Amino acid sequence: MQAVPKTLVLLAALWSAAAVAVEEGDAAPAWRAETFDGRAVEFPQLIGGKPTVVVFWATWCNYCRAFMPHLARIQADYGERVNILAINAKEEAGADPQGYVDALGFPVIAVREGDVIAAAYSVEYIPGLMVVDAEGAVAYRREWTELPAGETVARFWSRQVRRALDRLLER
Repeated sequence: MQAVPKTLVLLAALWSAAAVAVEEGDAAPAWRAETFDGRAVEFPQLIGGKPTVVVFWATWCNYCRAFMPHLARIQADYGERVNILAINAKEEAGADPQGYVDALGFPVIAVREGDVIAAAYSVEYIPGLMVVDAEGAVAYRREWTELPAGETVARFWSRQVRRALDRLLER
């Protein structure tokens, strides 16, 4: 009997994990990755018992560009009570995600090369947006919208994220 290559086993595991969407109420999948500043981070340890806004983004994403100023205001309004976790995924070759992170101008845990993480969370569309509670369970996950990229959808998502954070912080 022939041995199964480790790569095939890993791909099969990722495919089967992605086949079942991570929904509200589910435990957010654990992972290890590297931040843009070179630190190794592990989830859920990095949340440190705080609600965490998780956004999967890419430099080419117009929706992401529209939402990031709202994310900055969320971070400013909620301060140290929450984490902002930005995971770069589905990036185009030749893009400058490091420059994008540097230009954000607000505190964020920024993870590079997050395609495997996005697959584990069943993120099909960028931005993937969710709120994870202090224990690591998904408390909010954005659904598909037909709203065009721009201020209207960014405000809509901002209100949803704030509602989720307010519910979690009231506990």
